Amino acid sequence: MMRARRFGAAALAVAASAALAAACGIAGASESSVAHKGKLVIGVNKDQPGLGQQQSDGSYQGFDIDVARQLAAFMGVRDVEFRAITSANRETMLRDGSVDLVVGSYSITPERKTKVAFAGPYYVAHQSILVRASDGGRVRSVHDLAGRKVCRVPGSVSYPRVTKERGVAAVPVNASGYKDCLDGLTSGRLDAVSTDDLILAGLFAQNVQAGGPALRLVNAPFSDEPYGVGIKQGDVDGCEAVNKAITRMYQQGIPTRLLQSRFGASGLAYTGTVPQFEGCE
Repeated sequence: MMRARRFGAAALAVAASAALAAACGIAGASESSVAHKGKLVIGVNKDQPGLGQQQSDGSYQGFDIDVARQLAAFMGVRDVEFRAITSANRETMLRDGSVDLVVGSYSITPERKTKVAFAGPYYVAHQSILVRASDGGRVRSVHDLAGRKVCRVPGSVSYPRVTKERGVAAVPVNASGYKDCLDGLTSGRLDAVSTDDLILAGLFAQNVQAGGPALRLVNAPFSDEPYGVGIKQGDVDGCEAVNKAITRMYQQGIPTRLLQSRFGASGLAYTGTVPQFEGCE
């Protein structure tokens, strides 16, 4: 009888230890959320003028950088590190923990949501077209890109939106990023750049500052591009924390001021109302 009592007590002790370990594991998982971090490593673009561009001193500037700083501040995080990402590697960097968040003209799509999660969107851009001014009269819509050399950036959905979604038989010209697209357009290596209007407005402004050949923004948007904040799948607490930060940012009118300061001179039409969130899963 005594052995039975001892065995029962031992079994209860083991069960209690297991329960405590499980509880600690759950707590540990919760603490790994970006909602509880004292430092955030945020993936951003380094070659998108006006949105995310790395400076000669290694710092970053642009609308997305401004947004990232505001979100971190509203989340109570002062220690922020920016890390360069590309359209081709941002999912991998989120999934392996190289970055905590991605704020970099990252359009929310069903295919991308199978790999990472999204908070937001924090802005809804629209895909449009940038051409040389001399071609402005001949390119007035996406359909006029048929047979023309159009920039294609690996990992970006912009070129497939032209060819697959709109059925336009454009000629692809590969580029490492949108700065490379701008170089190709101004040098005559390609005929058009088609991507989000905020990216195009930034390229347009940079070209003006550099004294490049005259370009034209074709005012013919043909898609909605909801810019989301990329986050690791399963981090619901983090997603909700970012959404709260986005809401507070809009309540204070911050996005409108940021957009005006970055793109006001380009004549780009933009909205200052908070976008409809996708929801955290």
